[in-house]
Amino acid sequence: MRQMREQTNPMSIPWDKISGPLATAEDALARLDERLRSSPIAEGWISRTHFQDACASLWLAGELVTLEDLVLHDARMDVRSPTHELTRAQAALRTRRRIAGGAPDWAMSAEGLAILRGDGDSGSADATRADEAADCRDEAAPGSADDAGADPLAEELAALDRALESSNQFLAGGPAVARLVRDPLIYDPDWEDGEKLEAWRSGAAASQSDPPLLAAALLWDAWETNPPLERQVWLGNLLVPALLRERRKTRAHLLCLNSGLRHIRREKRRSPDQLTRLNAFLEAITMGAEAGMKDHDRWQLARRSLENKLKGKRSSSRLPALVDFILARPIASAGMIATELGVTPRAAQDMVAELGLREITGRGRYRAWGIL
Repeated sequence: MRQMREQTNPMSIPWDKISGPLATAEDALARLDERLRSSPIAEGWISRTHFQDACASLWLAGELVTLEDLVLHDARMDVRSPTHELTRAQAALRTRRRIAGGAPDWAMSAEGLAILRGDGDSGSADATRADEAADCRDEAAPGSADDAGADPLAEELAALDRALESSNQFLAGGPAVARLVRDPLIYDPDWEDGEKLEAWRSGAAASQSDPPLLAAALLWDAWETNPPLERQVWLGNLLVPALLRERRKTRAHLLCLNSGLRHIRREKRRSPDQLTRLNAFLEAITMGAEAGMKDHDRWQLARRSLENKLKGKRSSSRLPALVDFILARPIASAGMIATELGVTPRAAQDMVAELGLREITGRGRYRAWGIL
């Protein structure tokens, strides 16, 4: 805990070596946020970058998840069985959407952190789902007289009902599922996730008087060098952007930190020198913001080009809705378009051909289109 407090102390940083990169990163981030604030394609840009940042999160961990696989998996139109890496990318995508869709201060609150890490304790009188399942198994032991004529699928159906009820509570924002007993073969019993995460959160609360981007750099460095969570190390690169959003440094979007860090060499990101790591973080912010503005301008030009093809169309045409859908997805297959617009796959292909979008053939299993 003492080490984490020292890592988040801005007084130990040589200002003459970090002030320049800090100012450059702040200017680039402010320009991007202001560009998105009044942009007509802000929602589409945000939706696309959610996918890109989730894939970059796995790339930083040494895993490869293609963008098209993540988009199809998110639309439940997989062309193959999902891999472990793909499900992790989907978890990062869902978490990022949840943070971006919530209040600015929700993710860094005690309740928000408990829900994001997946073991929030409601503190109510309701028993936990794990205890209920254990009690059911204890009361209905195999071989008892009461089970003689029982339905063999009853226990499986009851477990399914409990899982559905838990999912409904989670989606409705109700009490989170209580913490389950962790398998010592998977989790380290001495890791102390709760204490480490609370110490990191205390460091975030103590940095309110520091410049937002500098505080974010110090908290990112503290997370990278001493991860509070054992199994969700990727969560730190989503909480740091959430901190910038809470401090109102970014108002129109959630920072794509993973996408920016992807441009930085690993030797700089994982350097033993703290100043080098902090400069790498600030450089990632600058490069990510500049890349984001280039993508924004390119996609906006593509939207204008597509809108020119809509002139003279009837008012009931579905092509405008198709343009918005295409801009919000890096890849869009004919099946996804058909489901979204309520048309047949053949009609979706005809609409795509009418707009003249670039065709991409993927593994001979499906055809998808994206904007250059």
